[in-house]
Amino acid sequence: MHTREEKLEAFAKALEIMETLRAKCPWNAAQTTQSLRPMTVEEVYELSDAVLRGDDGDLRKELGDVLLHIIFYSRIAEEEGRWDIADVLQGLIDKMVFRHPHVFGNGASEGMTEEEVAKNWELIKTKEKGGNRTILGGVPKSFPPLLKAYAMQDKARAVGFDWEEKEQVWDKVREELGEVLEAVQEEGTEHKEEEFGDLLFAVVNAARLYDIDPSVALDKACGKFRRRFGYLEEQTLAKGMDLKRMTLAQMDEIWDEGKAKGL
Repeated sequence: MHTREEKLEAFAKALEIMETLRAKCPWNAAQTTQSLRPMTVEEVYELSDAVLRGDDGDLRKELGDVLLHIIFYSRIAEEEGRWDIADVLQGLIDKMVFRHPHVFGNGASEGMTEEEVAKNWELIKTKEKGGNRTILGGVPKSFPPLLKAYAMQDKARAVGFDWEEKEQVWDKVREELGEVLEAVQEEGTEHKEEEFGDLLFAVVNAARLYDIDPSVALDKACGKFRRRFGYLEEQTLAKGMDLKRMTLAQMDEIWDEGKAKGL
């Protein structure tokens, strides 16, 4: 592992390289915070993928890419005379200290449990200067809906708004399913859309209560469907059959073959 001095030297070198790129590279010089945004989103998802794969080399690489974007945004702001990377770091320092009174405070919060720290964390965030004024204020509106539902439920849980026993959530899931089955008999889509949303929200809640990340679970289900459907397509071509002309029973037979192979 590197010394603190080596870490600071590497960080300073990264800042120096960004300054050079902004001055001498036409592509880097042309970028704005708006043009960077979609690339930043992509980099964060690539980081997430590396975490899920457990690939240590890729994780290090993707963390570097995300850090590059942080340095990039900060350099643009500095050039415009708004703020610089030191302001970003100082804001982070102030936030970490303010949100951890059990570590940096006067000792009044010593001995807190993990659950108490999490609950206190959400309450503190509503009080900090420039921070979120409500518990759910920290959930970005641009989050993908599945991630947004999970994040909102988790934040509500942190302040005690949750089922007393996790098994109770299944009554809610069954209730919402019943309302969906009633709604699909109606004309129009607005009410059906609402009830499907309520059902999905309840299922996400159930996954959270059983320590399952619904995004990961759904992604794995998508991967499984892709593999099995791919097998269906391959076998159909191999047998000289037209997928569009096959019956559902014929497709199910090949699908089950793929399933039996562990696809």
